[in-house]
Amino acid sequence: MSIKGIYTAVSGAVAQSEKLDTIANNIANVDTPAFKKDQQVFREYLTAHQKDPDVIQAPRVPTSIESFYPLNGADQSYVDTVGTFTSFQQGSLRVTDNPFDLALDGEGFFEVLTPNGPRFTRNGSFTVNNQGDLVTKQGFPVLQPGTPGTAMQDRFIKVGEAKSFTIGNDGDMLVDDQPYGKISVMTAADKNVFQKEGNSLYKLRENIAATPKGAIIPASNFKLHQGAIEKSNVNLVNEMTDMIKTSRVFETTQKAIQAYDQMNGRLVNDVTRLK
Repeated sequence: MSIKGIYTAVSGAVAQSEKLDTIANNIANVDTPAFKKDQQVFREYLTAHQKDPDVIQAPRVPTSIESFYPLNGADQSYVDTVGTFTSFQQGSLRVTDNPFDLALDGEGFFEVLTPNGPRFTRNGSFTVNNQGDLVTKQGFPVLQPGTPGTAMQDRFIKVGEAKSFTIGNDGDMLVDDQPYGKISVMTAADKNVFQKEGNSLYKLRENIAATPKGAIIPASNFKLHQGAIEKSNVNLVNEMTDMIKTSRVFETTQKAIQAYDQMNGRLVNDVTRLK
């Protein structure tokens, strides 16, 4: 009697545990501005894929799976974690009437400067620091578009003690009713190039950023709304429902593990006594 199925059950339990962690994080950020929910993706992994093609033999009996590939109890199926992927679905907008709150409707990310270099965010809940720069809640300066060789300080948005700050749907800015450049809104052909870093910030995945699909380009398919912020795209009802389903699957895998463990105990303790 083979008890290798316990490893399949364990892999399933680990996968469901990771999914529960992801769902819990989504729920915890339901009120975080512009938060994008994560989804855990899995696939089936067959140990048969590890074997050389020359193992396969021509069938000598009526066609069946066993006739093409002798299983002999050696092949197993496991749950393999592909990774965590972010859903960039648009969140609804909430009006704040704060002129420094900016909401993106469509593609793109605001470009900001952090101590680790340029980063990207959808969270447009901005403010003005003591130097008069438009910054994030964490104090990171919001940037204008720049050309190669342009100093980062020259890309800061200087609001200062201006009496008015206006920004259009296309990102063009007016400070005291005078044209003042454009806010930097960037995107990429492959949205998976953006990886969460914390504090509503995204960085570039190194393995994708070096490819043509990972090239960062100015966004064009968006509308910018002043005096509003984008809400989280987490649907609380859907997440709670998914959590209940995942918890039940996790409990099922636990019962399967316990059953295999009991079988193993009988195999070791009871069967050996019969010899």
